[in-house]
Amino acid sequence: MTSAVRWSGVRWATLIGLLLAAPALQAAPVGPPAPVARYWVQLRNKKGVRFDAATYFTLPAQARRVRQHLPAADSTDFPVRPDLLRQVQATVDSVTLVSRWFNAVACRATEAQVARLHQLPGVASVERWEESPMLPASHSGTTDRGTMTLTPDDRQLARRQTASLGGPAFRQAGFDGKGLRIAIFDVGFVGTMRSPAFQQVQNDQRIVATYDFVRRSPNVFVGGTHGTEVLSCVAGRLPDGTPLGLAPQAEFLLARTERLNREIYAEEEAWLAAAEWADRNGADIINSSLGYTDRRYFPEQMNGRTSLVARAAALAVRKGILVVNAAGNDGEDPDWHTIGTPADADSVLTVGGLDPDTYLHIDFSSYGPSAAGRLKPNVVAFATVLAAAPGGYARVQGTSFSSPLMVGFAACAWQQNRQLTVMQLFEKLQACADLYPYFDYAHGYGLPRAAAFLRPSAAPHHSQPTVDFIRQDTMLAVLIRPEAAIIPAQVLPMYSDSVTLVGSGQKVPAVGREELVPPLNKPPGKQPAQSQLPPEPEPELVPLVRPGYLYWHIADRQGVLRSYEVREVTQRAVLRIPLRLLQPGDTVRVCYRSITQSYSVQ
Repeated sequence: MTSAVRWSGVRWATLIGLLLAAPALQAAPVGPPAPVARYWVQLRNKKGVRFDAATYFTLPAQARRVRQHLPAADSTDFPVRPDLLRQVQATVDSVTLVSRWFNAVACRATEAQVARLHQLPGVASVERWEESPMLPASHSGTTDRGTMTLTPDDRQLARRQTASLGGPAFRQAGFDGKGLRIAIFDVGFVGTMRSPAFQQVQNDQRIVATYDFVRRSPNVFVGGTHGTEVLSCVAGRLPDGTPLGLAPQAEFLLARTERLNREIYAEEEAWLAAAEWADRNGADIINSSLGYTDRRYFPEQMNGRTSLVARAAALAVRKGILVVNAAGNDGEDPDWHTIGTPADADSVLTVGGLDPDTYLHIDFSSYGPSAAGRLKPNVVAFATVLAAAPGGYARVQGTSFSSPLMVGFAACAWQQNRQLTVMQLFEKLQACADLYPYFDYAHGYGLPRAAAFLRPSAAPHHSQPTVDFIRQDTMLAVLIRPEAAIIPAQVLPMYSDSVTLVGSGQKVPAVGREELVPPLNKPPGKQPAQSQLPPEPEPELVPLVRPGYLYWHIADRQGVLRSYEVREVTQRAVLRIPLRLLQPGDTVRVCYRSITQSYSVQ
């Protein structure tokens, strides 16, 4: 009993002490935790770091560097100094990325922690990155979007999207991307492993590595179907074997780098991390059907040097990787109609969208040039395609699909000559386009052609002139030459009622977030299943020639375009340019029937 009384006394004494201390506790309340923000911490050097390229890089990565006459490694490949990394980790709230290439650390930190970062002797600079708010998703997600019921128009589109680039010529020459390793950066690859479009890819185990840089997991088959659709435009097939892309025999690295419903700087960090991963794992080509624009940057910053992803893409090219990026789908946006980033990087092959009905720039495709005045887009490909989607196949549109079509072309081109350096290949891909050397900021150099790549001497760039320039009192007239005025079933008159500007009007969501489009010319009534349709022989698809269009532009002394236009040719007297619009040093260029001619203003 006595012990119980003593215990109770201690208890009451403790309680009284707490009550007496309560005012003091109330006088010093605990506030909310200090807010954290995202920062980029640049470190000073890699002094003393040891690195073994033979153990870090895979054999395909080592072989790529040997082919392209690059050193086995350079300082950008060395890891970040462990002692400096530990200092940063001990100072900040969390580290979200460690970049070898830039010798930098991305982190989250409070203002007080940033002040301490500035005092660390190994830190060169600390830059704050603003974060954008969450955006609503514009992609329908993981539900079945496709169908196994294909109309004749669907099958024809599937043939045309590769034939427009000369797919039959590549296949006849035996080029299908074999031996090339292609990295696909996207928002997710839902349905890839269940799709019949990739049956052969799966059977051959040619998806050699995957990684989700958003969730830090090997599983990339989450997040969205967009990556599946993009991948099919490189390596997918219809059930009858018809290829949807030009490189069905390539190997693949699949990386998830973007969240479906937001656009924040963490995605640029993920893009950089994926690029370093792709380099280590031997990627020859990176396809990036992604882009960042007005939620993060101003148009004048699309100069190839400002954004992290543009700088990362340029460094990937320096390491021998061809980076192919969609131009974007902002061509009809009055506030931002130009390319995004990393499409703005000079050494990135930027791909614009072509309308399969007109073979002209499709209106939603973003325009160039870059803010630095560089030509963008570089080339174009179909922007309405048939692609694999969960449940079968679907029509999709956007420059997200122009880019992988071009990736397949590049893979075949590199397969034909593996000794080309990445920039030699880049130049050849431009030079084999059907408008080259003419260009504009809607079509770039035009649509690449396999025949022109395989037999460059047969290209018509030095053939007979097709137009005459005639200077009149107040006008510069452009006339179609008589021998070039003959087109199938008619001869162009000298004059007709009008000369028509051409174009089309469509709008799609931002690149990387494209939605489905309805089938074109869909016949009424229920369509029979594919298995019930009689087999159809592949129609003969004539290589693209554009006799009906005349392209022209005015370039200043520096080669920057002041104006450009496409006209549908219905008469020989096709163009009259007022001389008052021309300045000394200007060049007027005209492309008709793939022949480019120039007129210099003195």
